[in-house]
Amino acid sequence: MRNHRHLVAAALTLLVSAAACQKSTPNSGPSTGSGSSTTTASAGSGSGAGSAGSGGMAAPAAPAAPPKDIDSKDILARTETSPEVQVKHVLIGWKDLAGVYGPRMDARAKNRTNEEAAKLAQDIAAKLKAAPDQIDAISKESSEDPGSQSGEPYTIKADAPFVEEFKKLSLRLKMNEVGIVKTQFGYHVIERVTPPPPDPLESADILARPAEAGPAQIEHVLIGWKDTPAAHAGRGDPKSKDRTKEEADKIAKDVLEKARKGGDMKKLMKEFSEDPGSRESGKPYEVTADAQMVEPFKNMALRLKMNEVGLVKSPFGWHVMKRVPPPPPDPLESADILKREPPAEKVKVKHILLGWTEAHTDDERGSKRSRADLEKLVKETVAKLKKGDKIEDLMSSLSEDPGSAKTGKDYDVTPAAGMVAPFKNLSLRLKVKEVGVVKSDFGIHIIQRIE
Repeated sequence: MRNHRHLVAAALTLLVSAAACQKSTPNSGPSTGSGSSTTTASAGSGSGAGSAGSGGMAAPAAPAAPPKDIDSKDILARTETSPEVQVKHVLIGWKDLAGVYGPRMDARAKNRTNEEAAKLAQDIAAKLKAAPDQIDAISKESSEDPGSQSGEPYTIKADAPFVEEFKKLSLRLKMNEVGIVKTQFGYHVIERVTPPPPDPLESADILARPAEAGPAQIEHVLIGWKDTPAAHAGRGDPKSKDRTKEEADKIAKDVLEKARKGGDMKKLMKEFSEDPGSRESGKPYEVTADAQMVEPFKNMALRLKMNEVGLVKSPFGWHVMKRVPPPPPDPLESADILKREPPAEKVKVKHILLGWTEAHTDDERGSKRSRADLEKLVKETVAKLKKGDKIEDLMSSLSEDPGSAKTGKDYDVTPAAGMVAPFKNLSLRLKVKEVGVVKSDFGIHIIQRIE
């Protein structure tokens, strides 16, 4: 069973690969991405204050001075923005950011002062302004974002899941212009670049179609190579770490041909795919226009026809993708509620998560529960809530969501919230005080709208 701690969804490798510029999300709740194999560094990994010295004799450490402000204020002050840009960047950190990165901090940053980091960022910006075509070489040599070292640009839009400062500067840059902005991850020297031409192997005919809004259910095979960001981050599949792009091309063409000839995608995924979220399970991903997934994957998913197969390249590698029919609803789900149009743009909900042997978190109650026992427990719990029992009490005694069970925490849900789609779909259709049931990869969610 995969580790579903904190209810992080399985589609992790499809999230934006900007290790140091992706938006941070709380490590709790039914989130679709609070940490991926190449996403944000985790916070709070320090060993605690006062660990140096003994017997309370050590003097308290002086607070760190505020970091130098070297942001490109002239660019940030612009009111005109682009709807979408391609950027490359160099990330420079310093030792005071150790609490943000934890053990994943780049060795070069560990001994660097903020003043040294600011000077280095300014020197790099000056080099790039003089010779913008040096961005790939400089990123590979100096950047502390593993994803940026591959030479693949990042696609930035207003709703992309990147930290706001990074997005704000990126969307105001002119072509080949260079700017600097500070985020919680360090100084980013960002250059806007010309979008790369499509790879000749990509399914250009499909990508030329108008996109649908979705949702689309997608099965896919991920094939990486040694120059993709996941490999640079040291978290790529072992099969791809020494693979050349040419070797990956050959495998992708072979898998594409097999899939188009009716090959079983689940078998192809198990044999070839390097996406840990779907390789063993064979499960499809639900893709919508606002899904927090890399743009190339989304672009292809929302243009495929039913049972059609296509090929697209992302910063993670090749994706051989097939659109498949949505799975049938679970008999426990509130089908009548799910048929409604969403009544609100923002709701507040609380939920009880119950797993069983086929879908559960790390809670052993779910891992040992039979389907028959689950159905009985769900019906009993819904009946109690409809009778007026407090959901907080039932959350504390029953729920297997580690982010909310003991605290009674509620979740704010919007159409763009980074949550698993089934949870979001039901929540937005509930009336105030109403109770509904929906299934996700983590089990059965009994959800009550609070306001």
